[in-house]
Amino acid sequence: MGHRKRSAPRRGSLAYLPRKRAAQIKGRVRSWADVTEDLNFLGFAGFKAGMTHITYIEDQENSPYYGKELMKPVTIIETPPLLLIGIRIYNEDDYGKYIVGEVFSEKFNANLNRAINPPNSENYNSKSIQKELQKKINKSSEIRGIFQTQPYKTSLSRKKPDIIEIKVNSTEDPLKEFKYSIKQLGKEIRARDVLNEGELLDAIAVTKGKGFQGPVKRYGVRKLTRKNSKVQRAVACIGAWHPARVSYTVPRAGQMGFHQRTEYHKRLMFIGENEEEINPKGGFINYGKISGDYILVLGSVPGPKKRLIRLRKTIRQKESFSIKSPEVIFVNRESQQRK
Repeated sequence: MGHRKRSAPRRGSLAYLPRKRAAQIKGRVRSWADVTEDLNFLGFAGFKAGMTHITYIEDQENSPYYGKELMKPVTIIETPPLLLIGIRIYNEDDYGKYIVGEVFSEKFNANLNRAINPPNSENYNSKSIQKELQKKINKSSEIRGIFQTQPYKTSLSRKKPDIIEIKVNSTEDPLKEFKYSIKQLGKEIRARDVLNEGELLDAIAVTKGKGFQGPVKRYGVRKLTRKNSKVQRAVACIGAWHPARVSYTVPRAGQMGFHQRTEYHKRLMFIGENEEEINPKGGFINYGKISGDYILVLGSVPGPKKRLIRLRKTIRQKESFSIKSPEVIFVNRESQQRK
């Protein structure tokens, strides 16, 4: 008799709990990078159109492929301009952050009514409101822009915009950040105004939903033998007699997918403004044609096509990474449909 294996690695990570549906479909940014560059917003958002591949010259000196031509997959994200409709100020105390005030643009896009009720006229941008808010700003203040997405400027069928917050990068003077935001209030912000080619971003989105699934698909547990009398696609022993309950660590059936996920260090390879350079013949499958600005991000990002992808300056800076505008030689424009 050979030695029997008495242990095995557990199936399925416990890092993602609870495995339930995300509270909202647009993704939530819980923290922002500590960037002290020129005044600007620390993120953007766009709609996932599909994937293709590019050929580019590797420009990172610490890479074994430095100077060589590489072919890698990229995700295409359509990035119509974001509309800055408001500014919100947060202060911080021992209990955390709290809102101290906000100011809104006087003019609103008609589609905003589909998402929220327009703010009261008391909060509209005026010099008196600005002076009141400036008095409340202190060294701990955080300035965030309230943005409205514009899906009606894409080939998507929906008109309802998403309302998202994006932080202004940190400086030693929050008052300076506030004045910068006031100048941008009511304007359209494009991807090129915020993002730089070659930099690293974090992609935050809700993954593709797969519904209610069993433990074999959901956790990757092994199937039982064919002769097992009751079940095959399940865990045989779900726990000890005592304690008389099933532990949360036991793989069980339940919701799979539609979870909020953050993927780090997605390199921005290209910012495009001419849709004719990227659209395949007939448009992207299950998406349509891109009709404006777009970006190419190295690798994959969470979520299905048409999902809103939130992008932010990466919060895990790589010391060995140098930001350079990559030399993209070729972008594949053939349809990705299976033949």
